[in-house]
Amino acid sequence: MKYISTRGRAEPVDFVEACLAGLAPDGGLYVPEEWPQIEPARAGESYTDLAIRIISAFAGDAMSVDDLADICEQAYSSFSHRSVAPVRQTSPNRWMVELFHGPTLAFKDVAMQFIGRFYDFVLAKRDRRMTVICATSGDTGGAAAAAFAGSKRVDLVILHPHERISPVQRKFMTSTGASNVLNAALEGDFDDCQAMVKRLFADTDFADEIHLSGVNSINWARIAAQTVYYAYVQAALGPERPLRFVVPSGNMGNAFAGYVAHKCGLLAGFDLICAVNENKTLANMLETGEMKRIPAVKTPSPAMDISVPSNFERLVFDAAHHDAASVRQMYEQYAQSQQAELPQDAMVEFENILLSARPVSNKATTEEMRKMLDDTGELICPHTAVGTSVSRCLRATDACTIVVLATAHPAKFPETVKTATGRDAPLPERCSAVAQEEEVFSILAAEDQTVRDWIRAGISRV
Repeated sequence: MKYISTRGRAEPVDFVEACLAGLAPDGGLYVPEEWPQIEPARAGESYTDLAIRIISAFAGDAMSVDDLADICEQAYSSFSHRSVAPVRQTSPNRWMVELFHGPTLAFKDVAMQFIGRFYDFVLAKRDRRMTVICATSGDTGGAAAAAFAGSKRVDLVILHPHERISPVQRKFMTSTGASNVLNAALEGDFDDCQAMVKRLFADTDFADEIHLSGVNSINWARIAAQTVYYAYVQAALGPERPLRFVVPSGNMGNAFAGYVAHKCGLLAGFDLICAVNENKTLANMLETGEMKRIPAVKTPSPAMDISVPSNFERLVFDAAHHDAASVRQMYEQYAQSQQAELPQDAMVEFENILLSARPVSNKATTEEMRKMLDDTGELICPHTAVGTSVSRCLRATDACTIVVLATAHPAKFPETVKTATGRDAPLPERCSAVAQEEEVFSILAAEDQTVRDWIRAGISRV
């Protein structure tokens, strides 16, 4: 199993090298040269066994099944629900998959718990140490901190947009007390954080100096691990049952994982809708065929406050039939002028593979949280509310079962939940200590030299 870059100017690598590198050296994202065909989930197959089987298919001969089994068993033992991603019915032919039973109460845990153990295993075997960098719009940073805190092989650097995430989200990433976890709040929005990460990778001297890797959804291991819950849901609701997934979408790692599950034969069919908040760049791209930078605005669903989703590049590459030259030209043009036309071949393919719903307003998001409480007696997070709001506009039938991905626990957004519903959303007891821990983070200007100097200084103290 070989992995190639979406930009077409990097040598093919195996699964381990693709995951350790994060970003390809030509600035592209790694994808499999060919999609492996994987048998769908079997009746009675546990989540962990399914994860071992699916991730092994992506790893090929780069890792043994026994080693991957050890990693997966450790990763998913940390979840509070034995199903890892339990499915519950919200109304006739409407279901919700709960992806918030990991250590930091967000879907990012599903992949990050695997990645933390994967890095430790591989780096110990190679007697190497790396610096892992993570730009976060809220939940990735906390999930990475929980996965890497105390690692003897990884220094973790987290960049988040200053005052643009919830206090609880921030505390999960800034209060580990681990000396190998460094946190900075950059002045700007998430796109500034994500752009900073890409520039640090592009500075090859610096990247080589600190042995840089990344665990945003640019990292293929994130995508591979997230395909598992799509296959698990398909088995839970019936192996032949057509499902329509509604995915709250920011950086599109979650949505792209569903696309990958489809390409690998893990789903009975493929129908996926990306639900977006007032940051509607994705909806605009699919409607107009033009990628254009629009500054992100603050919303009640901050993890989705993203202008241009990074995983869209993988989708364009596959939809354009691996035309790396077109992808490279598109992103070079975007880097120069902050706008670019999508390849025509990709636009034709998008009509069959991806839908984006009408953006959900801030008002509609909070109203949806109240409606779901009235309808089900349950609190939901504002990101999940974007998804359930979109799902209300869809017709559920025996031939079209709707599944909304619940991406985070409502306790991560207590202020928003309280405002929307009048109800408190306390942290589960297993996480309650987070609120009392001391936070450690720096506030930095989004300037390359400032961030480089801060990272050097932080690593030298570890």
